[in-house]
Amino acid sequence: MSGFDFGATSPVLVGSVMPSDPNENKAVSLALAGLAFVVTIILGRPIITGLRGRGIGKKIRVDGPMTHAVKTGTPTMGGLMVCLSVVFITLIFNTVGRLSMLLPVTVLLSAGVLGAVDDYWNLVGGNRTGMTARFKFAWLTVFGVLAALTLHLPDPLGLGLHHIYLPFFGRFDIGWVYLPVAAFSIIAMANAVNLTDGLDTLAGGTAAIAFVAYGIIAYQQGQLAVVTFCFVMVGSLLGFLWFNAHPAQVFMGDAGALPVGAALATAAFMTGQWLLLPIVGAVFVAETLSVMMQVGYFKLTKGKRIFKMTPLHHHFELGGWSETQVTLRFWLIGIMSGLLGIALALL
Repeated sequence: MSGFDFGATSPVLVGSVMPSDPNENKAVSLALAGLAFVVTIILGRPIITGLRGRGIGKKIRVDGPMTHAVKTGTPTMGGLMVCLSVVFITLIFNTVGRLSMLLPVTVLLSAGVLGAVDDYWNLVGGNRTGMTARFKFAWLTVFGVLAALTLHLPDPLGLGLHHIYLPFFGRFDIGWVYLPVAAFSIIAMANAVNLTDGLDTLAGGTAAIAFVAYGIIAYQQGQLAVVTFCFVMVGSLLGFLWFNAHPAQVFMGDAGALPVGAALATAAFMTGQWLLLPIVGAVFVAETLSVMMQVGYFKLTKGKRIFKMTPLHHHFELGGWSETQVTLRFWLIGIMSGLLGIALALL
């Protein structure tokens, strides 16, 4: 895969000195984040209008909190504005001499198309209920394995990454084990962000926080291409939150949650600090574990539950927290988790 910028994206650079013009490069990355915010807002209004005009409205769980009934019919597939903005800006500003950025862009597009199809099959008034879990998982597995192969295979086929970084101990070569771990992480994070996408601004806000954390980690390593990608994701997600602020005008949907989660995991592996992903994405991990624990306990005890409802955010809603309280408190947990992840990376 000739042309990949191993000198700008390899985790070998952990702890290395920044290039000679760090302030200029940092300014460009942040400026592109601002551009992504503006582009997403510009795209947002016509996308929402188009979705509403085509009746692409979200079905709401009948067993969910009663306060969510008013959300029935709210346009979904809002994640399209994030994907389009990120792809547009990355291809124009962040691929010249940085062809490795085609990997997260491809992951974003692939998972986005899969999510958009699932959203379209799960509309208010539609005859379908979306993709089957097996069908969706099978395609996510294909995308995850291909992305993992690109990360792991040597030049010219891929990025040649095969290390794990342990805080306090350093980097270790794990060889072929890297491949299944990377594939699993990409698939798992895509599903985890998807499970978190149940309240206004929850998934978008916590994902933006996680991308900020990995953007800072990549900057400390001198990986300016990854820095730029992460902050373009942040800008686009914040632009989406402009329309997703409570009460939401549009939902992220699978078209946004799946690609955002997959892209986050891909960026984490490109920094080499992928072991910190469960810490930086602690909210996503907690949401996923709550579902797994609930299902397992329900089957084991033949009908008993640990939580009032899962994913976890619904448990706190039914416990008396308002939607805004749940979201803001999860944001706070996400911020502290991100800071902890950055601190461990700096070690």
